[in-house]
Amino acid sequence: MRSVFALLAGLLLATAANALSLADISGRDANGGLKEALTQGAAKAVDVLGRQDGFLGNPKVRIPLPESVQKVEGLMRGLGMGKQADELLTAMNRAAEAAVPQAKVLLVNSIKQMSVEDAKSILSGGEDSATQYFRRTTSGPLAEKFKPVVQKAIARVKLAEKYDQFAGKAAKFGLVREQDAHLENYVTQKALDGLYLMIAEEEKAIRKNPAEAVGKLAKKVFGAL
Repeated sequence: MRSVFALLAGLLLATAANALSLADISGRDANGGLKEALTQGAAKAVDVLGRQDGFLGNPKVRIPLPESVQKVEGLMRGLGMGKQADELLTAMNRAAEAAVPQAKVLLVNSIKQMSVEDAKSILSGGEDSATQYFRRTTSGPLAEKFKPVVQKAIARVKLAEKYDQFAGKAAKFGLVREQDAHLENYVTQKALDGLYLMIAEEEKAIRKNPAEAVGKLAKKVFGAL
């Protein structure tokens, strides 16, 4: 029995002696490990969302009718437009699914351009600090990338025109906010929100379980946090 306890004690001591803190990791390794992890997380978020039912089949990111339009959705359904409302919801989510793959290149470029100060801020920040970095550096360019894809996707659906007509008229009477009267703007913003939400989930997962990180440097860095 003593030999078993002695072995366990030895293992604990060895583990403690080999444990790294973030201060023990070189700036170069920390920067490299962070970039490995962020590239992995961003790519996974894009892959999950940029497929059929990536948005529509995920309650966390599924795009509903705009909040102000939901207030008159009952009226639409009451007028026999329930099928159109359901098809419109599907079309909006399909448009977001078509747009998201455009994000991968911009996200990777943002990671490549990350400064040492940015990396330090992310590593010492909160559990969504990397996601906030992405929001700050990519939301504008991504909106520009997404919008034409969204427009093209919803142009195939006649219901988009009906939505604009309905929401546009409702907006004049104060039933729908003016910014919700244009479907492509709404879907583009919701696609961005969904993307950053999934990136945040990937970031939390890597911080919680560094063993899931792909690269050795990423495991080393996040294991030290």
